[in-house]
Amino acid sequence: MAITSFRQQFQDQDPPPQPRKKKSGRRAGKQTKSKGEELLLATATAEETGNQEEGIRPQRLADYIGQKELKGVLEIAIAAARAREEALDHLLLYGPPGLGKTTMSLILATEMGVNCKITAAPALERPRDIVGLLVNLKPGDILFIDEIHRLSRMTEELLYPAMEDYRLDITIGKGQTAKTRSIPLPQFTLVGATTRVGSLTSPLRDRFGMIQRLRFYEVDELSLIVQRTAEVLKVQVTLDGADEIARRSRGTPRIANRLLRRVRDYAQVKELEPINQEVAALALEVFNVDPSGLDWTDRLVLSVMIEQFGGGPVGLEAVAAATGEDKQTIEEVYEPYLLQIGYLHRTPRGRMVTPAARKHLDFE
Repeated sequence: MAITSFRQQFQDQDPPPQPRKKKSGRRAGKQTKSKGEELLLATATAEETGNQEEGIRPQRLADYIGQKELKGVLEIAIAAARAREEALDHLLLYGPPGLGKTTMSLILATEMGVNCKITAAPALERPRDIVGLLVNLKPGDILFIDEIHRLSRMTEELLYPAMEDYRLDITIGKGQTAKTRSIPLPQFTLVGATTRVGSLTSPLRDRFGMIQRLRFYEVDELSLIVQRTAEVLKVQVTLDGADEIARRSRGTPRIANRLLRRVRDYAQVKELEPINQEVAALALEVFNVDPSGLDWTDRLVLSVMIEQFGGGPVGLEAVAAATGEDKQTIEEVYEPYLLQIGYLHRTPRGRMVTPAARKHLDFE
C-alpha cells in the first residue's frame, strides 16, 4: 500500500471538525488552517529565520569556531558516512542554551549535502505531527528536534522504530478492528538538542549513536566570533573591543552576538567608531553588563545574600523571597553562571557567596 494511503487512513482517525459559525465582515471568507498546515507554516517560518541568520551562522565545519573535541568527532563521522554513502548516525547534543546546537545541525546538513528539517518538541503535540515530518523525509535528511526532552510519551514511542529500523508503526482503527501498519522510512539522521540530558528517558537516549556535550567558550574563541559577526554586520571593531565584549559574554556565542548588536547601536547613536575597548565598556555599562558578565539581577542576588544573610548559607526559597524572583528562575537562569565563575557555592546547608564575589561587588 502506498505511503499516501497510510497517511490518509491515519488522518481519518482524527475526529471530524465541528461546524463553525460563519463570521461576518472581511474575515468571513478567510479559510482556516489545519494543524498540519500550521506545523508546515511554523517550519517555513523557522527556515526563513534561518535564512536571515545564515550570514552570521557558519556554513561549514571548518568555519565553526570552538568546540574542538566535538568537531573532531563529527569530522570522522561525516567522512565515514560519505565514504559508505550512508546517513549519519543519530546525534544527541546537550549543554546550556546558546552554544550552537542548531547551527551544528545546519552545518551537518551542508557537509552531507542533504536537507535539514527543524522543529521543536512542544510543536509535536500529537502523533500525526511527527508522522507528517517523518514520511516527508528524503534519504539522508536531517531532522533536528530542539528541547527533545519535552517530547510526549506517544510521540517518543513512535520514534523508537523510526530510529532503529527506519520504519513507522501506526495503528489504524479502534478496538477489535484495530490494525497495525508499518511504513518504511528512508535512512535519516535525528539530531536532538536538549539542555536537560538527564530528563531524557533511557530508551530514547540509548538509541543515539553519538552523545556529545557542548562546553562554554573561552574568551579568545568568543573574540573571534565577535570579529566574524562584526564583518557580517559591517561594523568596525578593534581587537581590544572584541575582547571586551567577549569577556562579558558568559562564555556563550549567542550572548556575544547580542551584546555586539547593542554596542553597535550605542556607537551609532553616539557616533563613536570604531568600537574599541573604551566604547564597548561604556556601552555595556549602559546595558548593565559589568566586566564579569553579570547583569542587574545577578548582582541583586549576590548583594541580597551578602547584606541580608551574611553571605550564606541561605536557602533558595529565602533568596527568591528577598529578591522577588521566581525560585526556578534563580536556579536555572542565574545560578549556573555564578557557579561556573566561582561566585557562588552550593552546600548541604544552602547557597554561599564566595570571597571572589565579595571582592567583585566591593563588599570586603
